[in-house]
Amino acid sequence: MKIFIDTAKLDEIKKAISWGIVDGVTTNPSLIREAVEEEKNAGKTVNLDSYIEEICSIAGKGRPVSLEVISQRADKMIEEAQALYKRFNNIAENVVIKIPINTCTEDAITDYEGLATINKLAKKGIPTNVTLIMKPEQALLAAKAGATYVSPFAGRIDDHIRKNLGIKFSKNDYFDFELIQECSRKGLNEHLRKLAEEKISTLYHDEKIRELYTGRKDNGITSGVDCVRKILNIFKNYSIQTKVIAASIRNSRQVREVAETGCDICTIPFSVIREMLKHPKTEEGVRKFYSDAHQAGYNELFNL
Repeated sequence: MKIFIDTAKLDEIKKAISWGIVDGVTTNPSLIREAVEEEKNAGKTVNLDSYIEEICSIAGKGRPVSLEVISQRADKMIEEAQALYKRFNNIAENVVIKIPINTCTEDAITDYEGLATINKLAKKGIPTNVTLIMKPEQALLAAKAGATYVSPFAGRIDDHIRKNLGIKFSKNDYFDFELIQECSRKGLNEHLRKLAEEKISTLYHDEKIRELYTGRKDNGITSGVDCVRKILNIFKNYSIQTKVIAASIRNSRQVREVAETGCDICTIPFSVIREMLKHPKTEEGVRKFYSDAHQAGYNELFNL
């Protein structure tokens, strides 16, 4: 599985690349705003054009850098995409344009502007990363339109399911969907026992059964990881070449679980990459080895 770093902070990109683990960079307007504000708060003068140039330069050739459009209509998104690609791709030939799968909001517009944009850019040879994917159906349409990458937002899908279930959580909390399934299964079995004599037709329309069986899912999706897995299965069934980027990653366990699905890429925040390195027994082992080495005079081997 390839790892993209999900940040626009120059220091984080440089450090992670220096560790030899980064295959690409994903940004969005929110991440760029956060990074630029941090630079300004440190007393630095920031020119956005030069800043994005530096991101592309640091990433270097062969590491894709996702830059996102900001409009909602296809004509404007295509215009912005071409401007971004023309302006920054010559730095290291690594620019990928991020397009939301659906830009429709309460402010109107239609729900197919994203697809129209993806298709137009594909015909022009401009690579796209289709973002804000929340279900496999969206990923399939994006791939059919010509997307280079699709990015299912695993963390936000988990948030949506937890919110619907009334579960309190913090952003980086692990969502134990297996526990949710087990709790629902026990509740369902108990309720079915009470209704053992009822006809199937009655059970099928029983609101409590439906709540226990489907309430823990988002239209059949049990978690963000499950959404990634289902997209991969669909793409495999039809030999679809679009790559899947597991996005909106909140913790290291989620990284492990999307890696187990066979996902092409996972885009990971710098803090989660650091979390992936940590385990209390690793720290304990290091302390013990260092102590024993010192007592054995190991340092003398290195003239320390």
